[in-house]
Amino acid sequence: MSIINDKKERIQWFQDARFGMFIHWGLYSIPARGEWVRSSERISKEYYEQYFEEFNPVNYNPKLWAKAAKEAGMKYAVMTAKHHDGFCLFDSKLTDYKSTNTKLHRDFIKEFLDAFRAEGLKVGLYYSLLDWYHEDYLAYADRHHPMRGNEAYKNKSHDFDRYLDYMHGQIRELCTNYGDIDIMWFDFSYDDMAGEKWRATELVNMVRSLQPGIILDNRLEASGESYGSIKTLNPSIYSGDFASPEQIIPPEGVTDCEGNPIPWEACITMNNHWGYCSTDKLYKPAKQIIRKLVECVSKNGNLLLNVGPNALGEFPVEASQLLSEIGLWMKENNKGIYNCKMSQFVKPEWGYYTKNKNLLYAHIFEGNIGALPLIGLKDKVKKARLLSDGSEIKFCNGWNTKEFEKDLFINFGPIDTATYPIPNHIDTVVELELL
Repeated sequence: MSIINDKKERIQWFQDARFGMFIHWGLYSIPARGEWVRSSERISKEYYEQYFEEFNPVNYNPKLWAKAAKEAGMKYAVMTAKHHDGFCLFDSKLTDYKSTNTKLHRDFIKEFLDAFRAEGLKVGLYYSLLDWYHEDYLAYADRHHPMRGNEAYKNKSHDFDRYLDYMHGQIRELCTNYGDIDIMWFDFSYDDMAGEKWRATELVNMVRSLQPGIILDNRLEASGESYGSIKTLNPSIYSGDFASPEQIIPPEGVTDCEGNPIPWEACITMNNHWGYCSTDKLYKPAKQIIRKLVECVSKNGNLLLNVGPNALGEFPVEASQLLSEIGLWMKENNKGIYNCKMSQFVKPEWGYYTKNKNLLYAHIFEGNIGALPLIGLKDKVKKARLLSDGSEIKFCNGWNTKEFEKDLFINFGPIDTATYPIPNHIDTVVELELL
C-alpha cells in the first residue's frame, strides 16, 4: 500500500474530529513572556536555571483541563512534552532536566495523558526538534539558539549525532512508556535543519513500529510557513499525515500539486503567544474563534486552539471563559463541525457551508435584506431545520424572489419578504437535507 493510502486510513478520525486543544507549558511560564523568551532575550543557560529550581505548579490538575477541553467541544489535545528550551515535562531517563526533578517530582505528561483519555479525548504529544539546553545542539551558528553569535560559543565543539541519539531516545521513551499516542507533533525544520538532518527516515520508522496507528505532522521537513513534500504526488516517508499552517488559515485550504485536498490543521493562539504571557491580554473573542473553526472545516481543515497555562498550572481566566463560550455554541451546533468537510457549492456571501454526506450545513454569519438566498440550491433541498433546536425553517416564495429561478430562499420569520435578525449572532446554523 502506498504512503498516501496509508495516510488516508489512519487520518480519518482526525478529519472527523476537526477541533483540538494545544497546550504550551513549561519553565517559560515563570518569566511569563512567551515560550521563546530564552531565545528572544538571549538568556544564558545559567540565568534560565533559576526557573528550573523554582518551577512548582501546585495547582496543576489536568483533569480540570481535560474537562474544559471536552466541554468546549474539542475531540483531541496536544501538549508540549519538550519545547525548544529542552525542559522535559516527562520522566525521561536520558536527562536530569525534567519535571520529576522539580519541586513536585511529578510526571506531568503521564498525568495529562491519563486525564484526557479519561474524558474520551484523543491525545498527542508535541516534541521540539530544537534543544537549547543540550550541549551538542548547534549554538553559535544557529539562527534561533539563545547563544547565537556569542563569541564564547564560537569554537565550542558539538557532536550533533550524539544529540540525535538523545532526541531519538526520548521519542522512543514517549512511544514506549505512555500507552497509545494518537498524534506526535514535531516542531520544527528550518534552513538545512530538515529531513535527514534529523535522521528522519530512521525516526519515523521507529515511531511507526512502536505506535502503528499514530499520525504525524509535517514538520520533520517543514514548518508553520511551509508544507514540504506532503503537497507532492511523491511524498517522503517523513512528510507527515497532515500539514500544519501556523497563525493563518490558508485562503483556499491545502491541496496537492494537482488540486486534491490534503489533511491540514491550523494551529492558532488565543492571544498572541503560545506560552503564558502575563501582559498579553489581546484574546480573540469567542465569536471570531468559532467562525474561524467553521472556516477551517469548510476548507477541509482542523483547528488546534492553544492555551498557555501559567506557572501555577492554571489556565488563564480569559482562556477558561473563552472555552466556556465556545462550548455553549458547540453544544448546539457541533453537527455542523464533526465529520464535516468542504461542500461542492460556492461559498455564500453570508458565511460558509460544511457538509456531511447528504446534510449541508449553512453557517450564517450575517443576515440579509429580506429572505436569505441559497444560491443554486433550488430543487436540491428536501427540508431545512435550525440546528440548535431542530425547528422547521420553511422555504420562501416571496414575490420579490421570482426572478431567481435557480436559487432557494429561507427566512427566520413568518413574512417571506420581511427582514429578520438571525437567531444566533455568532453563527446561525441551518441543516439542509439534500435530495
